[in-house]
Amino acid sequence: MRQKKTALVITFAATTDAMAMERYCASRGLPGRLIPVPREITAGCGLAWKAAPEEKEKWEAALAEAGLRWQEMRTLELWA
Repeated sequence: MRQKKTALVITFAATTDAMAMERYCASRGLPGRLIPVPREITAGCGLAWKAAPEEKEKWEAALAEAGLRWQEMRTLELWA
């Protein structure tokens, strides 16, 4: 049976921002992956980054350091 798990979801206003996030994370071996934006929220491009919720501060710092644009960060219960 599937269970819900808590996840950090980072949304983007534009697809290019989401793709830049994916490239940045892949080049640095950062955990997470692109997912469709969950129904509970809305975002401009329809893509979001899913990561561990306990690392929210690390993600905020990494995004600022990299100069990546993001729209919103939320902690949600998602199906695993």
